[in-house]
Order: sequence, then C-alpha cells, then structure tokens
Amino acid sequence: MECSRCGTPLEKPGDYCLVCRTGNCDAVVADCSRERATLTFLDDEDVVGQTDVTTMPEDGDETGVIELRNFAGRIADEIRRKRPEDVFVAGAHEVIRAVRADLHHDVYRVEPDDPVESVLDRRGDRVLDVVDKPAREKIGGRHSTLIGDRDGQQAIRTVAAHPNVKKVIPGPIDAGGSGSRTGVRAKVTRADDNGNLRLLVRDGSSVQENRVVTTAMSRETGERVRDDLNGALTEEALRE
Repeated sequence: MECSRCGTPLEKPGDYCLVCRTGNCDAVVADCSRERATLTFLDDEDVVGQTDVTTMPEDGDETGVIELRNFAGRIADEIRRKRPEDVFVAGAHEVIRAVRADLHHDVYRVEPDDPVESVLDRRGDRVLDVVDKPAREKIGGRHSTLIGDRDGQQAIRTVAAHPNVKKVIPGPIDAGGSGSRTGVRAKVTRADDNGNLRLLVRDGSSVQENRVVTTAMSRETGERVRDDLNGALTEEALRE
C-alpha cells in the first residue's frame, strides 16, 4: 500500500506516513481473544488492511501477567503505528483492559458478534461530541457522599472518564434494601429518550442511583454509550 497523499510505499497497510505526516487509517477495530487479536484498519468506511497478533497464554501468576502485558503491548504497538482517531475493541475483558492501559487513545467497546460491521454502522451516524475534561471535574451535585468507599468511587470515576459523558450527578443512598450480596457492584441502566443514563451502585443492601448526562441525543446513541460504560465496569471487575 502507498500513502494516499505522497505515494510513499508503506511498510504495512494503513500505516501513518512519516514522509508527509499523513494518516492512512482513521480507525482501528481490535477483536481480541486470549490467544489472538485480529486488528482491522479502516479509512472512512473502507477496510485498508488487517493483521493478527497471537500469543501462547502462560500458566502461573507472574509469568501469566508478563505474557499478557507483552501481548497487549504488541497489540498497542500495531495501533500506535496507524495513529488513528478512534479505537474500537471487542472480546476478552482482560486483554482489552491491558490494551487500554497501554494506549492514550479513547477506546470504545463494540458488539463482539461482528465488531467491524458494528463500527461501520456506527460511523454512518453522527459522531457524538467528546467532553475533554478530567473525570473528577465531571462529578458533582447536591449529594457528595458516594457509596462503597474506594470501589464505589472507582465505579463513578470509570463512568465519568468516558469521553461521551458530560456529568455524573450522585443521588441519595437508599439503605433500606434487602440484598445480601457482598462487595460493590455497579451497572448502567437503559438510556432515556434524550440519551441520558443512570448508574446504579450497590454495596450490600444499600444502593445509590447516579444520573449520567451524556452527549448522546437519542435513546439509540445513548444505548451505545451504555454498552461502553458497562464494558468498562466489567473490565474493572465492578459490573453487577
């Protein structure tokens, strides 16, 4: 493949051209299992290339952690050499979590059944506005107490860190439930007609409902944000 601007041959399809400093791929879709990641490179709605990154999972705590980190690092290297605007992921949560940690890009989860087609469908819609603020600046409201101590705070921060979330407004804590589940669990509920969401955080029999204001403009686009958020909570081992 050659650079679309200057014609310089590229080492791999979709690579960023270092001669004229032009991108040849604006999105990467990573479909990850524990043994293999298939990366598809998109330019607008065209597939310009694809590559596989494989690994052999290791037994043992220390060797397994190192092997997973190396696998995620190789996936992240393939993504970085494209310098894409968007990164979409599907598949194994532990791999996705490790790849996220190795990238500075915003990473969006998509449906695992056919992630490339899911991204192409999504890209045909209006792109949602991005809120470029730290998570801590998006959290606020009348109620300042957060349920669940450190894990509850992590759930709130995980949701607030999403680029399509404008604000997270903590609600009152209802301690009158009858749940016996131990540990903090969280989930994001279905979007309303304006694309806004609710984050439910449970800690034993207590529950806190937090309002999540998004940049989505409809129930459909709000549902896409909800899927991203629940995926992120799963990766943090906080998903109910």
